[in-house]
Amino acid sequence: MEGRSDARLPVPVSAYGPLNALGLQVHALNEPHRRYEALAAADVNEAVARAFGDDKTVGFVLQGRMYVYERLGHYDDALAVGEALLEHHRGSGNVLGEAKTLADLARIAMVAGRIVESMRHLARSGLLLETTTRRNERYASALASYAQAATAAGLYEVAAAGYQRLAEYRAPFGPVEGGYYFGQVYAELLMSWALRLDQLGHTPEAASLLRRTVAITEEWLGTTTDPHESREVIALRALAFAKLGQVDQAVALAAAVVVPLRATERHWGAWSAHLALGIALRARGELGAARRELLAARQLSESGPQARERPIVLYELAVLAAEELGTDAVGDLLEALRVQAQQLWQQRLQRLAMLRQARQREELEIERTRAEAALLFDPLTGLGNRRRFDQLMAALDAGQLPEPTGLLVIDVDKFKAVNDTHSHSAGDQVLRELGAVLKASCRAADIPPVRYAGDEFTIFLHADLPTAVAVAERIRIAVASTDFDHVAPGTRVTISIGVAVRRPGMSAAELFHAADTKMYQAKRDGRDRVVA
Repeated sequence: MEGRSDARLPVPVSAYGPLNALGLQVHALNEPHRRYEALAAADVNEAVARAFGDDKTVGFVLQGRMYVYERLGHYDDALAVGEALLEHHRGSGNVLGEAKTLADLARIAMVAGRIVESMRHLARSGLLLETTTRRNERYASALASYAQAATAAGLYEVAAAGYQRLAEYRAPFGPVEGGYYFGQVYAELLMSWALRLDQLGHTPEAASLLRRTVAITEEWLGTTTDPHESREVIALRALAFAKLGQVDQAVALAAAVVVPLRATERHWGAWSAHLALGIALRARGELGAARRELLAARQLSESGPQARERPIVLYELAVLAAEELGTDAVGDLLEALRVQAQQLWQQRLQRLAMLRQARQREELEIERTRAEAALLFDPLTGLGNRRRFDQLMAALDAGQLPEPTGLLVIDVDKFKAVNDTHSHSAGDQVLRELGAVLKASCRAADIPPVRYAGDEFTIFLHADLPTAVAVAERIRIAVASTDFDHVAPGTRVTISIGVAVRRPGMSAAELFHAADTKMYQAKRDGRDRVVA
């Protein structure tokens, strides 16, 4: 349903960095009595991961910290960490990480009452998941987070579509680790949806969802060997049977698991079992026993994730009171609860409309971003163009690039001879190959290379002089080692590179002049070399 038991954490995606165990430790400590330990571990582990340059583990630790703050109810802190994680994924080009984090932010923002913000994040996440072609376990986890966020907002249609896509992705693989979890939360979503439709009087639609819940729980009971998890599924199954009028089955199932669920503090499962027993016993005419069970369900819904389902318990208690005292005596109460349910349903429909509007705005923003990027793109090499170079120079003068800033100015040696000997078409192909080599030789966190003009390229680096020289030497060797015979037979392509690092007070133009001067010195000194 909409909430999760406290033992059930959001599903993380391990980034599989070299120090991945540091991130796993933070996630493992996200338990009721150890969460401040988790925050302390996150501080230490993030610093270690950054010191060793393990950006993937840094992201995993940030994700763990966000989840800990969420569980503590510190939603502003969770949102702030989530935004930092979002920038981390964007900087490394991790589309699935970005989609998952956006979904997590949407869920947290909804709980925090930031509905507009939540719908914006959810819309963006959905668009990224629809447009990416990547299909792996990170895709599955991002899609699950998207469905969970939609569920938290009461957007049952959106969440159900997400879980259906998840089921379609997983189907070819058969039962896999974690598959049980997604099957259960999908069934809980359908149950939550059915209970609200039933309260509104939409009985046929509710019954259809309940039958689907029965089918899913039957399937997933065969995939888990964990007794705690199986009891939760049995409780959910019992609740579906109770609402469908299959009273004896509901009582038998719920009575068998309600005590163990309470003993192991699986509050969500215990809530479902008590509610199932209350509804079924009421149908049997055992009104006193039904009241005891419904009151137990109400007590469990006073805190924790079950609190979102409190109106459902109150409605079932009102129906019981109508049978105990007569409909006339409690008719006004029932009517008030139905009106309240209708108002909540209208709010849900408004959120659906907000999501559609947010999606339209995000689509327009994506198109605008693509159009702007096209203006900064060199179609021949796939690198940035002169406009992008000017933009970076302006950013450098504005103090927007990280210090220290290094600049590589690269020129192809004797490129005119390639054009004259093998044609301009061959020259263009050489430039394309060089563009690929330059991109491959740069780190993911670096600013992408730029085709400055003709056969000249530039690369801005966040690096000191020794590091910038090492990068330049790596690029020089990569180009010299590339086989260009398929483009221009017998031609060996080399480059000359000038390197400079910005000193305090140096303007962008002065930095470029320094690197450009060193590039010409490399030419004079014999080409195919780096001068800094």
